[in-house]
Amino acid sequence: MIRASKIGGDGAALAGVLTLPHADRVRRRIALTCDNGFQFLLDLPDVTELRDGDLLALDDGRAVRVEAAAEPLMQAVTRDPLHLAQAAWHVGNRHTPAEVLPDRLILRRDHVLADMLRGLGCAVSDILAPFNPLSGAYGRGRTQGHAHDHDHHHH
Repeated sequence: MIRASKIGGDGAALAGVLTLPHADRVRRRIALTCDNGFQFLLDLPDVTELRDGDLLALDDGRAVRVEAAAEPLMQAVTRDPLHLAQAAWHVGNRHTPAEVLPDRLILRRDHVLADMLRGLGCAVSDILAPFNPLSGAYGRGRTQGHAHDHDHHHH
């Protein structure tokens, strides 16, 4: 099976498009099938968050383009930049992946978080859209936490 072992491939001919929800875009090694039926082995050196628009370089010189699938999400619309920062702080304090836009947060649907955000004064509604949360602060890794090679405790 042909391999994709790195992100890259600008200008390469496309072998296919791979449409995945966010949860399926955090990968290292897995056999995948593109929307057109093209199959390949994703074989990255580390677990990597594949972003909407990324190109996966195939060993034969072609590439596969990653697209974020529409999925059930919620948006929390804020009043102003300060309100956005406050809402984002509360969401981040819960280690929850979030996409931060100029006037709103986009998150996975969660009734507990929706109630919290409404309590903070946000207008919360369900949407169906691609999910592209912020990457971790130290690179392209998972957004649900951080490495634990440091000296502190979680309460």
